[in-house]
Amino acid sequence: MSALQGGVFNVRAYGALGDGQTLDTAAIQAAIDACYQQGGGTVTVSAGNFVTGSIALRDNITLNLEAGAVLLGSEDLNDYPILNGRWEGAEQPTYASLITGTQLQNIAVVGRGTIDGRGAQWWRRFTDKTLEYARPRLIAFTNCTNVLIEGITAINSPSWTINPVRCENVTIHRVSIINPADSPNTDGINPDSCRMVRVSNCYVSVGDDCITIKAGVETEDRDKRAPCENVTITNCTMAHGHGGVVIGSEMSGGVRNVVISNCVFIGTDRGLRFKSRRGRGGVVEDIRISNIVMTDVLCPLTMNLYYACGAWGDTQVSDKQAQPVTERTPQFRRIHLSHITAREVKYAAAFLYGLAEMPVEDITLSDISISLAAEAEAGYPEMADDMDLMQRAGFFVRNARGLSLHHVEVNGQSGAAFRLIDSSEVELNGCATRTPDPNHPIVQLDNVDHAFVHGCRANSDTRVFLHVDGARSRDIALRGNHLLCEQPIAIGADARAEAVWSDEVVPGRP
Repeated sequence: MSALQGGVFNVRAYGALGDGQTLDTAAIQAAIDACYQQGGGTVTVSAGNFVTGSIALRDNITLNLEAGAVLLGSEDLNDYPILNGRWEGAEQPTYASLITGTQLQNIAVVGRGTIDGRGAQWWRRFTDKTLEYARPRLIAFTNCTNVLIEGITAINSPSWTINPVRCENVTIHRVSIINPADSPNTDGINPDSCRMVRVSNCYVSVGDDCITIKAGVETEDRDKRAPCENVTITNCTMAHGHGGVVIGSEMSGGVRNVVISNCVFIGTDRGLRFKSRRGRGGVVEDIRISNIVMTDVLCPLTMNLYYACGAWGDTQVSDKQAQPVTERTPQFRRIHLSHITAREVKYAAAFLYGLAEMPVEDITLSDISISLAAEAEAGYPEMADDMDLMQRAGFFVRNARGLSLHHVEVNGQSGAAFRLIDSSEVELNGCATRTPDPNHPIVQLDNVDHAFVHGCRANSDTRVFLHVDGARSRDIALRGNHLLCEQPIAIGADARAEAVWSDEVVPGRP
């Protein structure tokens, strides 16, 4: 076989056997290097099972896996050199990724073939704590420009599957990622401190978060921190994983200008998940999410600024009292979600928990329909210390400023459909439930100020529409609601009657 045919370099011409037994790393790398020496082109992996350790792309190289081609990750740790890499946002020695590259331009991994990381031994060694260094990714590029990953199937990744770091102009299209549901840290697609990222038409089913947008951690030098920005995620299906689309918790460089649309989540623990904690710093802002359908999720939407994974029991992270605001105080703001449907929800319709000193801010939810499952076990909608178990709960919001709910419907809940605590500048417009809990109000406001409730409805099966409590509750207005319930407004023992104004009824204590 000719090594070069029409600008295409076939790895078999460089000695690769593809017999599923022979280590073909050197042959594959030789084909890549030869292609690079000719100014770039396509390196083809034809049908066969090619065992390989870590291989490095070069500038202007397209690695094309033809239909029937399988790259099998070597099960010998010695086939993965130790490099100075990045693990969960922090620089440290790591095993080299199966396909890797640094400071490259115009690179691609494409085709109808499969990359099988054979991650079982890595997962076992990680669980047994017998690894000296962090596990390899399946595909990881650092400081690269013009990156394309298209058409391939990626399975059994040792850890994160696709992880571009500080890359620009990244396209990930028509990729299928399948890792066992119990495989540790096998996230699907994790762009980290990247710019101009487009993820489209992908299928992801993994053991951790499906797609996660990250931006480093606070331990990085300040001059190394960079935002992840200008990201679009569209037309993707997520089946199983800790989160469908996630932002954080590594976000010290900030995340901004993100659009997520036209996606389906099936059986993910959380659907849309935002997570960070004190000490991380960074700002998540200008996020637009629309046209999402979810089924069989624990909680469709979470925003958690008390994220405790890796910091369980740390009082700085878990303290619910306000602390001084510094550059290491994380912020979530200007996040807008619309046209979302979620069915068979287990724990809660939504869980939003800002910091006492830094509420989540300017959050809008429009045209949302959420139905809780008829039966569900209790659990924690997010990973945080000192949280209550939830079971078929409605919206839970604490420490929010500038929260707007427009045409949001919650059904099948146990307890209040909308519970807001320690929040301000709140609007509920056209919110409702067709299944009110007779023992709870539809809307419960505790220590909430400057709230406007209008265009809402409560049928005759509702006992109390709005219950207000808390000494700090004030300036709560009701107008233009359609309330057929027994008691439109109830005032708790700690709230003042004048905290609520209504054009329909004069509030009083029950």
